[in-house]
Amino acid sequence: MCNLAILGEKLKVLAIVPAYNEEGNIVSTVEDLLANAPGVDHVVINDGSSDRTEALCEEHGFNIITLPVNLGLAGGFQTGMKYACEYGYDYAIQFDADGQHSASYVWPMVEQAEISRSDIVIGSRFCAEKKPFSARMIGSTLITVMIRLTTGQTVQDPTSGMRLFDRDMIRQFAHNYDYSPEPDTIALCIRNGAKISEMQVEMRDRMSGESYLNFTKSVAYMLRVCISIMFVQWFRKKGN
Repeated sequence: MCNLAILGEKLKVLAIVPAYNEEGNIVSTVEDLLANAPGVDHVVINDGSSDRTEALCEEHGFNIITLPVNLGLAGGFQTGMKYACEYGYDYAIQFDADGQHSASYVWPMVEQAEISRSDIVIGSRFCAEKKPFSARMIGSTLITVMIRLTTGQTVQDPTSGMRLFDRDMIRQFAHNYDYSPEPDTIALCIRNGAKISEMQVEMRDRMSGESYLNFTKSVAYMLRVCISIMFVQWFRKKGN
């Protein structure tokens, strides 16, 4: 096993925190990183928020990049990956601003990446637990099946937003504009030779506010991702 203290000394790790109108969550989210992932740097990507997200980050001295307009998750995340690439980080982790992810898993995910030589480590809710029965989880299972059919690999929690990327993946996500932090791009990465592994994590309920994914948007999202995995990805270029 790797010694986490040694890992922290030799590796540069960045937590990318895309945030859109997360004034109720952003302080506790970054404070969780500071307290429970020591040695991990952070950058909050303020995605054109209209609330006090930016002001709160500045008041608390958080590292923040503010986008002039709302670009959505893909644009915000790529901004973070460009930052990680420019400053030479070994790993970057996608870390939601809504408080659902726990920072205590960051270094164990890095450890798993080092031991297994994984290009991407997914913080999975379903490595050791079964998916509950719900419309959203039926959609997640369908995406798992689509990825299995197109890549031969099973990803138990394809919609998890807690994903760790190594240096090569950082470069690819930073420079390929059609690489978004979504399951269809994960499937594309597998098809292009990336090694993916999963690690069991626990996720909390959103601390404040509501997810933008209501039932109708969730169904539309699942259908779009499945269509992309089965058809669109075959016409996408291999990453640089």
